[in-house]
Amino acid sequence: MLKADEMSKRTEHDLILREASKIADALAETFAPICEVVLHDLTNPSHAIFKIENNISGRSVGDPATELGLTRISDPSFPDKLVNYANRLSDGRVVKSTSIGLKDSAGAYIAALCLNIDVSYLNGMAEYIGRLTAIRDIEGVSERIQTPRSDDIGKCVRDFALARNKEPRSLNTAEKRDLMAHLQDLGMMSLKGSIDEIAKALGASRSSVYYYIK
Repeated sequence: MLKADEMSKRTEHDLILREASKIADALAETFAPICEVVLHDLTNPSHAIFKIENNISGRSVGDPATELGLTRISDPSFPDKLVNYANRLSDGRVVKSTSIGLKDSAGAYIAALCLNIDVSYLNGMAEYIGRLTAIRDIEGVSERIQTPRSDDIGKCVRDFALARNKEPRSLNTAEKRDLMAHLQDLGMMSLKGSIDEIAKALGASRSSVYYYIK
């Protein structure tokens, strides 16, 4: 029979694995499918893999501990966590790994929770997105794609006057007629409320705007 202290250690060991399993499941669901989550039972190095989710390494439950796991078992002073270190799968794919050691109340490593992210998949996506979003400037070509709105009329009137070093109200009759033609070319004359917006921008009456249009 197990002694009381051995039973206590066993209970603590089981508790650590049980609670770590919950975390492993949550991480695996959150970062599926590219993040492998592995829970190691370091008290059983020959069959250390206790749980494996989103399997990308081809390992199975019951497989032995890795070299890093064995080092943890033999050295209680080994770092509790190693974050974002380079790793590689058997088929050559590069992965980014994180390993977290879990100790019991006596300070001995009981388990390790490890994350392995297939960055080759992400790198491929990044390259595709980079190519998809790549743009180039073409000399002499400048285009702005948008539907004109009546709210834009005031700005267009101000820009037209500014190009002539004037305020909208100081434009002469010929310039105001040119302005109407400019607004027509932009498709703004057909917008609802366009006459009111033009009159407001010019500080003129609606009838004056119709005069310039004619």
